[in-house]
Amino acid sequence: MSAATVKDGTAPDGFTPHLPAATYRLQLHRDFDFAAARRTLPYLKRLGVTDVYLSPIWTSTPGSTHGYDVTDHAQINPELGGLPGLRRLSARARELGLGLIVDFVPNHMGIQGGHNPYWEDVLRHGQASRYAHFFDISWQPLKRALEGRVLLPVLGDQYGRVLERGELQLERQGGVFNLRYWERALPMSPRSVAHVLAWVQEALPSGTDTATRAELASIRRSVDNLPRSTSSDLTDTDRVIRAQEVEVMTRRVQALAEASGAVRAALEATVRAVNADPARLDALVSEQNYRLAFWKVAAEEINYRRFFDINDLAALRMEDPRVFAWAHATLFELLREGLVQGVRLDHTDGLFDPAGYFQSLQAGAANALGLDPVAALRDGPLPLYVVAEKILEPGEVLPDAWAIHGTTGYDFLAQLNGVFVDGANEEEISAVYRRFTGDRSSYGEHLYRGKHLIQRVSLPGEVNVLAEHLERLAEADLHARDFTLSTLRAAIREVIASFPVYRTYIRADGAREPGDDAKIAHAIRDAKTQNRRAGAPLDPSVFDYLHAVLTLKAPDAGTQEAYADFTLKFQQLTGPVTAKGAEDTAFYRYARLLSLNEVGGDPALFGTPLRTFHAAAAARAAHWPQAMLAGSTHDTKRGEDTRARISVLSEIPQTWAAYLSRWSPLIRSLETELDLGRAPTTADAFVLLQNALGAYPLDGRTDDFADRLSAYMLKAAREAKLRTSWAAPDSDYEAALDALVRGLIGHDAFMDSLRELHGRISPYGAQNGLSAALVRLSAPGVPDTYQGSEGWNQSLVDPDNRRPVDYGALNRTLGRLERGAGPALAGRLLDTFGDGSVKVLVTWAALKARADHPELFRHGSYHGVDAGRHVVAFRREHAGQLAVTVAPRLTLTLTREQRPWATAEAWGNRQITLPAGTYTNALTGETLRVRAARTPLAKVLENFPLALLIRQ
Repeated sequence: MSAATVKDGTAPDGFTPHLPAATYRLQLHRDFDFAAARRTLPYLKRLGVTDVYLSPIWTSTPGSTHGYDVTDHAQINPELGGLPGLRRLSARARELGLGLIVDFVPNHMGIQGGHNPYWEDVLRHGQASRYAHFFDISWQPLKRALEGRVLLPVLGDQYGRVLERGELQLERQGGVFNLRYWERALPMSPRSVAHVLAWVQEALPSGTDTATRAELASIRRSVDNLPRSTSSDLTDTDRVIRAQEVEVMTRRVQALAEASGAVRAALEATVRAVNADPARLDALVSEQNYRLAFWKVAAEEINYRRFFDINDLAALRMEDPRVFAWAHATLFELLREGLVQGVRLDHTDGLFDPAGYFQSLQAGAANALGLDPVAALRDGPLPLYVVAEKILEPGEVLPDAWAIHGTTGYDFLAQLNGVFVDGANEEEISAVYRRFTGDRSSYGEHLYRGKHLIQRVSLPGEVNVLAEHLERLAEADLHARDFTLSTLRAAIREVIASFPVYRTYIRADGAREPGDDAKIAHAIRDAKTQNRRAGAPLDPSVFDYLHAVLTLKAPDAGTQEAYADFTLKFQQLTGPVTAKGAEDTAFYRYARLLSLNEVGGDPALFGTPLRTFHAAAAARAAHWPQAMLAGSTHDTKRGEDTRARISVLSEIPQTWAAYLSRWSPLIRSLETELDLGRAPTTADAFVLLQNALGAYPLDGRTDDFADRLSAYMLKAAREAKLRTSWAAPDSDYEAALDALVRGLIGHDAFMDSLRELHGRISPYGAQNGLSAALVRLSAPGVPDTYQGSEGWNQSLVDPDNRRPVDYGALNRTLGRLERGAGPALAGRLLDTFGDGSVKVLVTWAALKARADHPELFRHGSYHGVDAGRHVVAFRREHAGQLAVTVAPRLTLTLTREQRPWATAEAWGNRQITLPAGTYTNALTGETLRVRAARTPLAKVLENFPLALLIRQ
């Protein structure tokens, strides 16, 4: 049974799963909460979407603007309106016939600032915490000082300096003792409180009554008798009892302090004395279940798995059934109540076993919906609409057996994005880049170095944990016991740096996805090659040993489980290293054509050939017809229309080279001489100019343009990690960057030139944006519109892409379209394309066509149509219905800049093959009668440069 038939349709018992036809992403935060989202629903209904797709709704770090730092999966975020607000939003959506899809974060939790009660409990109780199994913590790392402790990298300086300056203090709040570091209250181990109580006993006045002394002594004994946090024989019941006893002890301390002035005074005196004595305070700190550390130097020794290299996001052990049940209980209750209808999953490559997780999620959803989980998974269709964030490398396919409906659309985004790049000019554009920047490294070389850098600087702790794990395996193998820890670590780094995909999916029982062994072999082969290039510092046999472990070729059955455990953890690391090495390093170093440096893409591929795009779309129609189709997301480096304009540069390499040459002297004059060389680098200037061109406001308002570009360039330079970085910012270099941005934007002649070049490419960039939107809205899959992208989206990287959306203006635009849609209006909108109304028209009209022909666009087959190199064209067919998409590309080359839009005679005698019949262009309402198979494009696109033809 194919994926399409399993994941779509109606179950034998009559259950019909909810499947969206078109989604719209809303980014929620306290300034745009459930109530604000509810107010947008009538507009979104009129726009034509079927489902509203919400950013994470779970309780997150207070003030979070994105919601991915979830602090409690069991609660709906009170800053958004809590469960009552969600119920009102869902009720209004149901009234309008809209579904809700929620973003779920299974891989990690936010632990910043003491807002995560589960993490705080682990800090207080250590391994004895009721929630110790939630987090992926190595309690027995190689560094003995961390045994039984969590490294906590929250200090702004070296620990000794922090202590000497008095920034770390003991504090009491009622019966609770904490270590206070600025605004952060760190929970104290209950057993360490025994020391404090002993000092309090010593500080009591000699005349203190016997009953008070006896009560204080009793409390101290109860603390002393608590099981140690490192006890290996604690059951879950023991952990609960221990926590309850600590709560009782806390209440007793508070009651005694309230009842006895002597105890209260002794407590206050003890706290003052400890805070005045760094040695005493250090002794108390050393008794905690965590070790405080300077955040800049903690990466190498960190012993809890994180989301990428972000210390404030701790990874969850979602493979533990107890953790899974807790984390999804509220989600399943929302499904049971009918408050939500689908799920988007964040960063599933970070999970221990993604395939197993998807199965568990669908089984839990089936149970929540009153279905038999076994039958639902066996017979299909899948009970819950689920799409997973997954980056597919070129040539990589999504595992067909996964119990999801597809990806969140980064693969589609990259394929479509490349269609608007002129591959014929690759060499010329590459030469322009090399001449201006001096960078002669390939993207592959930047990626390789970036992945090595991430392993050394950002994720060394994770690599060390893996290396220690592998050393334990090698120690038990007579043929591998002589491999040193440093050798094994170096081999792991080399193989990960050479890994051709984000990760493989070998499971604990040895099952794997087709091609996994080949990908591992590819990485081992390339690692050996790189090792030889480096002068062969490692014996090749260490790579052979690692190869055997990763493919579970164990010498005996007893070793198989240990190999599998290592391999699954190895797989959890290759993804973050690749993501950080590519998206957050190499993408900011290799700047040949920045529209290609997008999540899901490979900047080494200079564009997407039409045949490649058609093949991928046909495969999606056959195997993943409900996959999400993205154009912009909260994670994209640039908005879809920023990229659309930058892509036009691929059509005018000589003009681009001349522009760079003209302004090079000004750029040089704005540089600053620093100890490490002139600043900014020419590579940074190259990045700035492309982004300035792509993001230049179409409405002409540039009041905040310099601020936006400066913020982008600061982030880009830090991500590149060449002259400054997040971990070690260089204030002088960053000041030079800002000076360049403001010097250029404040230079009248430069701005006149920028406006002139933007004015030349803007219509063709707009054509790219309109064509990309039409393809996204009519191709196989579920098109997603990121908030505000129904109009122009010229955003830069986050947080720029989370700026407020003017829904009032969009609503008024849609009203005008509803009242006056037709050929005349469509033509007028081209004349004023800068206000974005023409893109709203394309979005609204295409979504309306989908709504009018749901079966055609949900189930329709896909056939690429050859209409020449300047058109993306395809047919969708189902049960006698037919739709043809005609979306021009590379129109600057087509028109030779003689006209702004690719209409009428711009097409000369070019033709397209169409089945006979009478068609309506859904975008304009015009009628087209086709008698012969070959139809002039000048006729199809006579008055409007796009067509979505629906055969009557």
